[in-house]
Amino acid sequence: MSDPQTDSHSPSQVPADNSGTVRAEVQREYATKLAQAELRVQAAQAGIKLGDGFTDYLDASKLLGEDGNPSAEAIGQALAPLAAAQESKFAPLAGAGYNRNGPPSIRRVSLDVRQR
Repeated sequence: MSDPQTDSHSPSQVPADNSGTVRAEVQREYATKLAQAELRVQAAQAGIKLGDGFTDYLDASKLLGEDGNPSAEAIGQALAPLAAAQESKFAPLAGAGYNRNGPPSIRRVSLDVRQR
C-alpha cells in the first residue's frame, strides 16, 4: 500500500502518505486566485464595477489571512475606497442640459408669424 510514487515535476520518489504537504502546496498556489475571485464577488454584491484587469494589478497576497485563506476583512478594506467613490455622485441638475422631467414651465412664443 505504501509504494513510493514519482512526482510529475521531479524524478525523485515521493512517499504515498505525503498528502498533507501536497494539499498545503496546492492551497498556497491557488490562494491568491481564490482571493481575487472573492474580491470580485464582494464587489459585485456591493454594486461596485471593477475595471478590466483590476485584479491583475492587485497584490493578492495582502488579501489573505493568517491561515492562508482569503480574509473578508482585508477584502472589505480594499473595496472601501471604491465604494465611497461610487456613493459621491451628484444629483442631476434640473434645467441644465437634457432633463427627463419635461420642458421648463416657461411658455415660449414662436417668432414665426404663421404659427401665432
